[in-house]
Amino acid sequence: QVQLVESGGGLVQAGGSLRLSCAASMSIFSIFKINTMGWYRQAPGKQRELAATISSFGNTNYADSVKGRFTISRDNAKNTVYLQMSSLKPEDTAVYYCNADGKYWGQGTQVTVSS
Repeated sequence: QVQLVESGGGLVQAGGSLRLSCAASMSIFSIFKINTMGWYRQAPGKQRELAATISSFGNTNYADSVKGRFTISRDNAKNTVYLQMSSLKPEDTAVYYCNADGKYWGQGTQVTVSS
């Protein structure tokens, strides 16, 4: 089982930046199971959608809506995944969730971008 704890959400003006963190606690068994870490987001009234992923090899993928503005990274020594968000838009407003291998979820952190 994987435990994910997120932080870094908040309220920012359009054009601003936020850095989300996801601290992962993984069992020795989970280490061999996890392939991909990701950040998802869910806006009010909308389905949860993928924002960015990073594989165990460091390969990254981004939704078109965030490409060029968001950067996902990981610090293996700290067992932490980050999402650096820049040039934020009001449409980025959502609850952001950390995800491990599509199976485990963090508690979510609110990101609100005002115009």
